[in-house]
Amino acid sequence: MGMMQAIVTDPGTEVHLVLDEVEQPVPNASQALVRVSAISLNRGEVRWAMAAQERYIPGWDLSGVVEQPAADGSGPKAGAQVVGYLPSGAWAELAAVPSNALAELPEKVSFSQAATLPVAGLTALFSIQKAGSLLGRRVLVTGASGGVGHLAVQLAYRAGGSVIGTTRHPEYEVMVREAGASQVVVADPAAAAEFGPYHLIMDGVGGSTLSTVAAMLAPGGVCVTYAALIQAEISVNLRALCQTPGASLTGLLVLGELRSEPASNGLRRLVALVEDGRLIPHIAVEAPWEQVSEVSQQLIERKFAGKAVLRVNKEG
Repeated sequence: MGMMQAIVTDPGTEVHLVLDEVEQPVPNASQALVRVSAISLNRGEVRWAMAAQERYIPGWDLSGVVEQPAADGSGPKAGAQVVGYLPSGAWAELAAVPSNALAELPEKVSFSQAATLPVAGLTALFSIQKAGSLLGRRVLVTGASGGVGHLAVQLAYRAGGSVIGTTRHPEYEVMVREAGASQVVVADPAAAAEFGPYHLIMDGVGGSTLSTVAAMLAPGGVCVTYAALIQAEISVNLRALCQTPGASLTGLLVLGELRSEPASNGLRRLVALVEDGRLIPHIAVEAPWEQVSEVSQQLIERKFAGKAVLRVNKEG
């Protein structure tokens, strides 16, 4: 078995994340071996990695080139450029990825763009699917300048929704409007009530924000919160929610959704949208993966909007 470079958690160091030499993965029959070109960072995985008490290779999002196709004949062939999702292990030179968690990339979609899509894009896509048709309906996206939120605004707008976004930072208002929001609420989420009620609320903030906005659902509306990725405990005004006929609140984690639908399905849809310009990932930071500790800290401290991408190989 050969060796490779990977980002590993290291509880014994101040930075927690270091580049180290580890054994290459050995794919099973339904996995392809992918040489990774780019990865993106998500706040949830970074928090878990920096709090880890043992060494492991983190990482959910990757893009790269298939070096060895799945032995069972499924999935992309050798040499195909792909985007993929893993529950862990993407932050490495080589990754063994299930063939049903890979989608091929057209020439117009770069490795960096593709790497932003697995967790953030699928979270936004699955959230929208919970609400059915959005045509002519009002949609609220909290944390609309974040990695998931920015994609969610675009997808809801493209689906025909009238989108309102919230952000804590006034300097991100233009960015949220350009993504498709007709109104942007800055700092105080309670002000979003003026534009409601909402058929769909997509919440990436949790806490008091979730409790505030859940009361803004229209009859039959649904609030989808994916804030559990960054905070396990959330609060909600159940009295207000129960007083709205047919309104519902549901949590969403990508890994749970993928038990009923393979990642490849959603990734192909997202890649097609990027290819024709209907979905534009906002890459705020792009850096070599040697800078993982610095960029991770910036992400935790919310120093930028959108996504952070790290280049693993030169072609990424």
